[in-house]
Amino acid sequence: MSALEQALADYLQLRRSLGHEMAEAAWLLPSFVAYLDAHGSPTVTIEAALAWAQEASTGRETTVGPRRMTAVRGFARYLSGIHADTEIPPLGLMPHRQRWRQPFIYSAVDVDAVMSQAKSSINSPLRAATYDTLIGLLAATGLRIGEAIKLDRSDIDWTRGVLLIRESKFGKTRLVPLHDTSMQSLAEYAALRDQLQPRPKDQSFFVSRTGQRLCYAAVSTTFRQLVDAAGVGAGAPAPPRLHDLRHTFAVRTLLGWYRAGEDVQAKIPSLSTYLGHREPSSTYWYLSAAPELLALAAARQHTAWSATRQGDRS
Repeated sequence: MSALEQALADYLQLRRSLGHEMAEAAWLLPSFVAYLDAHGSPTVTIEAALAWAQEASTGRETTVGPRRMTAVRGFARYLSGIHADTEIPPLGLMPHRQRWRQPFIYSAVDVDAVMSQAKSSINSPLRAATYDTLIGLLAATGLRIGEAIKLDRSDIDWTRGVLLIRESKFGKTRLVPLHDTSMQSLAEYAALRDQLQPRPKDQSFFVSRTGQRLCYAAVSTTFRQLVDAAGVGAGAPAPPRLHDLRHTFAVRTLLGWYRAGEDVQAKIPSLSTYLGHREPSSTYWYLSAAPELLALAAARQHTAWSATRQGDRS
């Protein structure tokens, strides 16, 4: 077995252990590894990936080449954590209809910029505070926007610092503990809200200028305006979305665990519960969504397997 064949076996085992079926990659990638070995390439290069993917071209519009490139891109992300000379083929080399949208991962500076934009550009003090606090809550907790909008005043346990998320996606209800700083921000917003809107029309925690519950369409439009005005994601392939704050929370949490040397697989179920996922396999997806995460997972798994093999030989 060549070094690349072993790397492919390790890659497929890692991804399967993270909840991915990998049927198509397992079917396509052995041919690519054979191509690399035949051409004496120790790792993935963009030139080799493109040449191999184009071998599938029949002169007609087909998805085979783009599917080959997608499989190679995932394998290359894995190898980049092991082999420094690995080149990851960029999106767009073989255009096709994308089945999923690459999430935008906000930096802490990005989030602060959008929140500051809300405070400085929205004239209504209540509306400005609403968006500043709402965006901060989404970034700090990874809540779905629908869950945040649905919050009622009675859903906040001020004593224990816990949110009650009622009958969210998949009909699940869960408790979401908050950091003290998040609770302080919510308390400050609640005090201002009650001062400026003392007679609300319903019991929603976040309210519009008319005292009613926020609607998704209005929040989404306003968020888009704030992001654009703040210049966040100006050069990104796709504009940042509200839901990407949830992606960012999950990715940053996983990155923190990896960098701290935590047992990530043991902690994934707790993150899955916190986010309200139906099962942990949905949470594992975030490892594939961020190349840095997949590289960290690959490097750790490679170290563990290398130690096991070394033990087997001794």
